[in-house]
Amino acid sequence: MLEGITLDQLRVFIAAAEERSFSAAGRRLNRAQSVISQSVANLEAQLEVSLFRREGRYPVLTPAGEMLLHDARVVTAGVAGLKARARGMAAGVEPELAVAIDVMFPMSVLTCAAARFGQEFPLTPLRLYVEVLGGVAQAVLEGQCSLGVVGSLPIAAPSLVFERLLGVEIVFVAAPQHPLAQIGGEITECDLSRHVQMVLTDRTELSKGQEFSVFSTRNWRLADLGAKHEFLRAGLGWGGMPLELVQRDLDEGRLVELRLLDRPARIPMVMSATYRASAPPGPAGRWFIQQLQRLAEDKPPSEYGQVLGRGHVTAQVVGDEIDILAHGHGGDVAVRADQPDAAGA
Repeated sequence: MLEGITLDQLRVFIAAAEERSFSAAGRRLNRAQSVISQSVANLEAQLEVSLFRREGRYPVLTPAGEMLLHDARVVTAGVAGLKARARGMAAGVEPELAVAIDVMFPMSVLTCAAARFGQEFPLTPLRLYVEVLGGVAQAVLEGQCSLGVVGSLPIAAPSLVFERLLGVEIVFVAAPQHPLAQIGGEITECDLSRHVQMVLTDRTELSKGQEFSVFSTRNWRLADLGAKHEFLRAGLGWGGMPLELVQRDLDEGRLVELRLLDRPARIPMVMSATYRASAPPGPAGRWFIQQLQRLAEDKPPSEYGQVLGRGHVTAQVVGDEIDILAHGHGGDVAVRADQPDAAGA
């Protein structure tokens, strides 16, 4: 009987489980409630397992149903991925590659990957959007970008697939004249709570109500990492920053690393490539992910890093060079990939 199970039955099962109602599943799939009920009943008979309890007003997944729901999603996502991949192969390389990048991702890696992309796919425009927190996932979920590079945030997005790229070290810092920097020894949470913490804020609703490494009720919320960096160097507060971005400031004494009591000195943030399960990357997107993975393993020099505020980047090949135009706060900044020392505003 198991050989007779169809993808359509699995899609109906998934819709009924997600909607928690056979009638709602029918509306979602544009079918009558009786058709949904019969399809689920047939699937249960073929599996010889009860997927739903039907005692109350609404069907409720049984423990077996909850386990099989995961398997059903894997199967349908796998088939959708197979179809999408075949379409991509038949159609060739994507006409454009749009990628949303978490602002915490090392720009040294991104810049090198963009440079190599322009050489490998000279006719494919590369459009990069630098986002904060849930902005990356939202751009991918809404179809604005086919790929994303997202930090390790507890965002519920079962329709997304994640592939690990690298870990970013987050350090807590303050200007040397800041009171916290002048405490001899480890700093308590009580000490932290007395001072303003600079915190990145999410413009989306995906992480609404959640806090990530926020220790002070006194906080200033910014949606731009560059502004946060400058505020920290000016002594306006303390906060967490990617080590790559502030390493030179630490070396030259413009910032001081804070040692927190009973807290790790540096917090690892896992960065992963992400895309919709129903729309896996084509040849150009897959190549770009692989380049990010390889460059992360090679650990390119930190001095090649380029920090961009929230906005978007357009890359265009000009001869043997790649012009990257960053559209963000404070105007547009041109960065040429073969000039690693070029600075952006």
